Amino acid sequence: MATYHIETYGCTSNQGESREIERRLRDAGHRPADGPAGADVAILNTCTVVEKTERNMLRRAEELAEETADLIVTGCMALAQGEQFRDAGVDARVLHWEEVPSAVLNGECPTPASDTEPILDGEVGILPIARGCMSNCSYCITKHATGRIDSPPVEENVEKARALVHAGASEIRVTGQDTGVYGWDTGERKLPELLDRICSIDGEFRVRVGMANPGGVHGIREELAAVFADNEKLYNFIHLPVQSGSDDVLDEMRRQHRVGKFRETVETFDAALDEWTLSTDFIVGFPTETDADHELSMELLAEVRPEKVNVTRFSKRPNTDAAGMKGLGGTVKKERSKAMSELKREIVGEAYESMVGSTREVLVVEEGTGDSVKCRDGAYRQIIVREASERGVEPGDVLTVEVTGQNTMYAFGDPVETEPAGRSEPPAAR
Repeated sequence: MATYHIETYGCTSNQGESREIERRLRDAGHRPADGPAGADVAILNTCTVVEKTERNMLRRAEELAEETADLIVTGCMALAQGEQFRDAGVDARVLHWEEVPSAVLNGECPTPASDTEPILDGEVGILPIARGCMSNCSYCITKHATGRIDSPPVEENVEKARALVHAGASEIRVTGQDTGVYGWDTGERKLPELLDRICSIDGEFRVRVGMANPGGVHGIREELAAVFADNEKLYNFIHLPVQSGSDDVLDEMRRQHRVGKFRETVETFDAALDEWTLSTDFIVGFPTETDADHELSMELLAEVRPEKVNVTRFSKRPNTDAAGMKGLGGTVKKERSKAMSELKREIVGEAYESMVGSTREVLVVEEGTGDSVKCRDGAYRQIIVREASERGVEPGDVLTVEVTGQNTMYAFGDPVETEPAGRSEPPAAR
């Protein structure tokens, strides 16, 4: 778990983005620090409205870079003029605000609250299905907090999901340190059964499966892909963090998979689903990563072309084995991170560009910034509908939208109908 310090400048839109960043960090088990000096990571959400503001942002970024070990710069100036921070020599990662929570995770597993109880946050029901994992990754500090997998019975989790649906959840997010190994402590691989049972609950809702390490999913990949194909309530989305395209690096990381298993799992889902979203993570600059290892990661990213990619620069965490390794220089890590992030934006941008002009059925999941709402199609791609209040659109509605544009990380859509479609049918990818 990490501690964070966040500072926000500018308009109410920036304030809303910072609140969303904090919500996602808290959901993953992170906690605010008393100030930047005591934080594992500082986050500067910037404004760029006038030249004086730009100078203030640069000065504050320089100050924060001196006060904390890790600085992330996001917000308007980061997106529009990110090169200014690099030109000024600020030691910071410049990221789109939606990338910030994943970057803070540093490649580690999320850490739900210790009681693993479900939470209803607006239309979203968060369902931690277990605590702990079966991995022993050399860079991860989370395992010290969570221990080995502890899986409640399937029926217990189904009842929690049912309670969320009855409380009004239109989207259930199945979470855990590693959802793919749910049930391993009882000698069974129970994720496919659990998802099938949750989808059989009466009601109109969608289900998103959280992070599942490739090592755990590989052994159930065919059964799991079949469950996705058979249940329209399941978003066709899976998060498989590969972390590196090099088997040598994966071995040093002590990951429970190798690149071949990751590829085989992706191929299985490709064969089972007409349209789906692959999400994955890469850690760049691991201490033993060579130039050749980095190129293997770049080649894997270009080959599988995931539509959601989290790129994280390696940083040492206390009490982990990787903390004792001789690290790579900051310049090397920055260059590799920049190259991979540029390729990622190209791939993700192409995916969203291909959606423009299509008509899709979406679920309105939550409010966005300003007068907008965030929607998800059947493959869990994010589509923003603006002027929501004027259009009578609110979370929980099911809409038919035409995709009118994209902004690399998400798409924009306009309702085809003048009134929301309501909750008559769960949305499906087309």
